[in-house]
Amino acid sequence: MRIDTKCIQSGYTPKNGEARILPIYQSTTFKYDSTEHMGRLFDLEEDGYFYTRLANPTNDAVAAKIADLEGGVAGMLTSSGQSACFYSIFNICEAGDHFVCSTSIYGGTYNLFSVTMKKLGIDVTFVDPDASAEEIAAAFRPNTKALFGETIANPALVVLDIEKFAKVAHDHGVPLIVDNTFATPINCRPIEWGADIVVHSTTKYMDGHATSVGGAIVDSGNFDWEAHSDKFPGLTTPDESYHGVVYTERFGKAAYITKATATLMRDLGSIPSPHNSFLLNLGLETLALRMRKHCENAQKIAEYLSKNDKVSWVSFSGLEGDKYHELAQKYMPNGSCGVISFGVKGGRENAVKFMDSLRLAAIVTHVADARTSVLHPASHTHRQMNDEELKAAGVTPDLIRFSVGIEDADDIIEDIENALNAAVK
Repeated sequence: MRIDTKCIQSGYTPKNGEARILPIYQSTTFKYDSTEHMGRLFDLEEDGYFYTRLANPTNDAVAAKIADLEGGVAGMLTSSGQSACFYSIFNICEAGDHFVCSTSIYGGTYNLFSVTMKKLGIDVTFVDPDASAEEIAAAFRPNTKALFGETIANPALVVLDIEKFAKVAHDHGVPLIVDNTFATPINCRPIEWGADIVVHSTTKYMDGHATSVGGAIVDSGNFDWEAHSDKFPGLTTPDESYHGVVYTERFGKAAYITKATATLMRDLGSIPSPHNSFLLNLGLETLALRMRKHCENAQKIAEYLSKNDKVSWVSFSGLEGDKYHELAQKYMPNGSCGVISFGVKGGRENAVKFMDSLRLAAIVTHVADARTSVLHPASHTHRQMNDEELKAAGVTPDLIRFSVGIEDADDIIEDIENALNAAVK
């Protein structure tokens, strides 16, 4: 099936007489007729559902759809994008381990990696995504277990050179983990370019309507954990909490995602509610349609901003003069996303005046849904960073993150123009 069809059809196929639409299995637990059957489920010897913290039919169907869209072997939903990022690393790292990450990532993820995970004994080194392969490789250590980056960085809009990052990761025997939230699998499938694990904040374009916080992890099934068994004992040696199961031996290509479900979900429990997964599925059904409109609108608005004398700079890879235009054409020839970053002349003060003068676009923490929204990252999502960290993340004091919705582009442009006239005299 082509990707537009997968948005509708993947994940759930009703049988004769069953519900046409994916049902909401709003149940904490599932009944069995024998103790032996339940025991086999607990030992991972048989597929099935026994407790929603580990697995639920609604959640699994939506995870399977996202995995199919990304071209992976299996997926797992989480309660938020933050938990997906956390689990993606914590599934293969423990105290004393290290990973390497692009500096250009979402501020919440930066804080998670640089502060919270360090408290767990997991160290991180940040690298410039535009650095050479040799410079990135220099950040690796003997205990490095992963390389992480975002397809399109939030909010700097840096486009990741996935093939370059994948080669560095694989040369060092570790997986490349890519956050594909902004591009979505409609515009980019990182696995096709060498990524091993893909994560999403499904809260954004996938949900599309700002109804449900959620996340997802997709396992490509391509990374050979056994070939680097000394680095990943959690996957390649017996897990005594499951009677000695070895994930790579029992689950093959799905070893990584099975371990994440069987251990991290079991012990930490960041699950989405089945109802939220149902709403996410509705969003996924129109994802392909909406992404085209987001990209079309964003292109028009980026072109308008680039010609406005009250705007000091514009970052959008769809513009021919943009630093990342060529890279975006390679990885996302049909469009990148609906988010634009730009600076208002007069700096931070005028940027705030501009935002406060908007009427159609709403000032919200959220980004990437059907409604146009705006945020000042230095004051909001990245406010925990100092000036040096902001600079490394590509966030300047005047940066406006403008998330273009699917309203009429001319109405959005009129709103921007009125706000610019009010802010910059």
